[in-house]
This record gives sequence, C-alpha cells and structure tokens, in this order.
Amino acid sequence: MFMRNVSSAVQGHVAASEAHQPPVTASSLRFDQQRAGMVASQLAARGIRSQAVLKAMGTVRRELYAPAYLGEFAYADTSIPSGGGRLMAQPIAVAFMLQALELQGEHRVLEIGTGAGYTSAVLAEIAAQIFTIEGHEELTVVAATRFSRDGYRNVRVRHGSGSSGWPEDAPFDAILLAEFDSRTSARLSRQLTIGGRLVMPAVPRQAGLQLTRVTRLAAKSFHFENLSMEPELRGAASRRS
Repeated sequence: MFMRNVSSAVQGHVAASEAHQPPVTASSLRFDQQRAGMVASQLAARGIRSQAVLKAMGTVRRELYAPAYLGEFAYADTSIPSGGGRLMAQPIAVAFMLQALELQGEHRVLEIGTGAGYTSAVLAEIAAQIFTIEGHEELTVVAATRFSRDGYRNVRVRHGSGSSGWPEDAPFDAILLAEFDSRTSARLSRQLTIGGRLVMPAVPRQAGLQLTRVTRLAAKSFHFENLSMEPELRGAASRRS
C-alpha cells in the first residue's frame, strides 16, 4: 500500500505564507457574517450543543477550503464539490459527526478522508493533534498547503488508502471516517484508546442524518450506537458486542 507524508513536500512552497491570513476586506466581512449565521441557524438551532464544535465552526473560514468559484456557496445549507470528485460535507453533517466524537482539548484524532481539509481544520481547532489520511494525491497536497497557510501545526496529513490507519502513532482518542466502511472501521477500532470513539456515516441512509458510533470499552469489548439527527430532533439506539 502506497502511503507517504506530504508535509515536507509543501514546506518550502508555503514557508513564506505560513499562518498568513488574507487581509480584511468587504468580502471577508460578508463571509464572517455568513459564518455566524451558519452557526446560529444551521447548527445551534438544529440541536448542536457542543460549544467546542460551535466555536470551531465559527472560527474556520470555510470559504478558504472551497474551490474559488464556489466560495459564495461555502455557507449554504448543503454539501458542495471540493475537487477530485469529492464533496465538502454539509455544515450540519460536519457538526453532528464532531459532536458525536465528544472531543476534549488534549485528544489525538485520526481522520480517514481529508478531502478539502475543512473538517480537519475544524478538528484542529478543538483537539491537540490531528492525523489525517487522503487517498487522492492532489487533494492531499492541496490540503497540506491549506493547513500550513492557516497555521495548523497540529495537523499531520498523509496520502494513502487509510485502511490500515496510522499504527505507528496509535492509539487515538477519536477516529472519524468520512464514509461508511465496516471492514475499515473494524480494523481501526483496534487503534482506539480504551474509552475512545469511532464515528462514521451509517448505511443505509434514511431521512435526516445517520451515524454509527463505536466506543472501545476494553481490549476486546466495543459498544455500537446508531445515532440520528432530524432537523429538530435527535435520537439514539444502541447495542453491545
């Protein structure tokens, strides 16, 4: 399996602009207003209660992780294309998944499916260390450049399938899968700390948002939950194995 870190490949290219933020303009102020509106109307009003998630999503400039020609739609209540045949997830979907991880500031997080890097950036605002893997090489380099641009020194990005996780730096307090994959989740759950949580979209998808959450209770004991969020309602069903 091909897998490599890409941070060194972009280091020289972004060194001069690392942690650089675009100047304040009328456009950026408009995006700031849209971001605040997104947090209030799309997230908090629909049941997102995690203050860490709300604060992080109110901080990360989503328009900077969307293709330039789609920047005006960055805060729309929908997913948008992010390049490489991938989608940047709908804001409420990102918030729901991150809330389900129950992250703490000292946590180390593994993410499978970096995509445009937006969710990784939100994770980096909340947790101590983020390890993220992307299967599309061009997207991996683009995401790494964005992390350096925005000063996210606590994010490590790697190109690869993600099916084996990041064993040399395991265990992780939380693992996030961008897509449902029962085989990968079964393997990666072994890279969780005791008490750690793995979250991924559920299949089959029904009305509303559906997630699967796996909590590691002991070395060989895991708790499985099916979480759902309707526009104004959340619920959960659980089983044990």
